[in-house]
Amino acid sequence: MWTNFQKNIDNDMANLTDMAAFVAVVEYKSFSQAGRELRVSTAVISARVAKLERQIGVRLLNRTTRHVAPTEEAYLYFEDCKRILEQVDVAEAALSSRRHKPAGTLKISAPIVFGRRYLAPLLPIFQQEYPELQIRLHLSDGFVDLLKDGMDMAVRIATLPDSSLVARKLGESPRVLCAAPSYIKREGKPKTPTDLLQHNCLLLRFPGSTQFQWEFGEGAEREVIAVTGNLDSNNADVLREWSLSGYGICLKSRWEVEADLKSGRLIEILKETPPRPVTISAIYPLGNIVPPKVRLAVDFLKQEFKDGV
Repeated sequence: MWTNFQKNIDNDMANLTDMAAFVAVVEYKSFSQAGRELRVSTAVISARVAKLERQIGVRLLNRTTRHVAPTEEAYLYFEDCKRILEQVDVAEAALSSRRHKPAGTLKISAPIVFGRRYLAPLLPIFQQEYPELQIRLHLSDGFVDLLKDGMDMAVRIATLPDSSLVARKLGESPRVLCAAPSYIKREGKPKTPTDLLQHNCLLLRFPGSTQFQWEFGEGAEREVIAVTGNLDSNNADVLREWSLSGYGICLKSRWEVEADLKSGRLIEILKETPPRPVTISAIYPLGNIVPPKVRLAVDFLKQEFKDGV
């Protein structure tokens, strides 16, 4: 009896593995990319999907040498598989929560410069506390859709719009406006926030970005200046380089340009009316159970950033 019971469990786990392979192929539209995400070879992914097709007696994917296209039946089955896998994740998270030992993979998204300077040194320390956990740090200055891009959580330095995501404040990051001495000599130095409308402002721009609206003051004295400029980039470090070269004024977290300000390579602008600080937040999808790996990572980062950066 026990042998049959164990065999059924093994079969169920194999089926879930095959389903995960199929879901990954549909989501990433590629056998090779699915393999990279699941850390197995393309051949293994292909074999698992083929096994699943034989088991249910339905062709799920049309394959060519360059493309993978789900069949009509596959879309219905995909939603069912995804729902089953999510339910399994919830069940495992509940058990893991009792053990207080997170396992599996934790995928974190963060801005490039902040991620390299602050998260990259911290995350290995967190991982050493939980050796069964694997951490993948994805760095991008653009908008990352956690659900679409398969992220467990993200660290963002921005004013967050209302959404269905949970946001927990980790700390604050003071910001400064700065420009190179050569720019100030050529164009003059703004004396009020509205003077910025007459200057070339270097903008961080990507789909969904609000970085071209610079905010000053609090409450009734709050000002939002819709600045403009002839140079923008989706990479924050490029803006610093442009500013150092004298091409315009940039808005930066102080930690990004502290060394440049001390050396005189950049000069702080509007010291008396500085831009509003920006919140450092951890965001993650809303759910009945927060996976222990996410909860513990957020608590760890909150402790690290409680005094700001």
